Amino acid sequence: QEAAARNEYNFDHPDAFDFDLLISVLRRLKEGKSVKVPVYDFTTHSRRKEWKTIYGANVIIFEGILAFANKELLQLLDMKVFVDTDSDIRLVRRLKRDILERGRDVAGVIKQYSMFVKPAFEQYIEPTVQAADIVVPRGGENFVALDLIVQHVHSQLEKREITVRAALASAHQGQPLPKTLSVLESTPQVRGMHTIIR
Repeated sequence: QEAAARNEYNFDHPDAFDFDLLISVLRRLKEGKSVKVPVYDFTTHSRRKEWKTIYGANVIIFEGILAFANKELLQLLDMKVFVDTDSDIRLVRRLKRDILERGRDVAGVIKQYSMFVKPAFEQYIEPTVQAADIVVPRGGENFVALDLIVQHVHSQLEKREITVRAALASAHQGQPLPKTLSVLESTPQVRGMHTIIR
């Protein structure tokens, strides 16, 4: 934490990530189960006391700068997309985010970028482009590539629809329901609405 406060800690190095926890969380989500995930505070450079509950779903989108840096993690990913963005744009985005959202100063952000972020990108992140199934040039502005990815996800969901629904339906048995969920009494009207929705 002290090194991070001085902008002298390399958050972009694989050692800065808890891959064991990440892999176990991702496995449970893929099984359709709920998981508790630590909440990280970027201003204090530490995990908060509270944890966030996340629930499994038909599609799980996992993103991060070192998403392809761990071999065990790579095996859990059904489709690997590398979003390639110009280095100037990456720097500008980091400056905006770290100054506006994380309360850091310009000199500290630039120091951290030149000491850690840029070298780590070149050493650990850029080489992982080889593991990608799809490389999206020009980042999120490439709507043609985004449409192709969406079409692929839709086609995969259609192929797996029956088994995925059955697995998700049984995955939550014996687990506590989310506090935001209200279960309606099964009346003829509710069953009729379910029929129409299906």
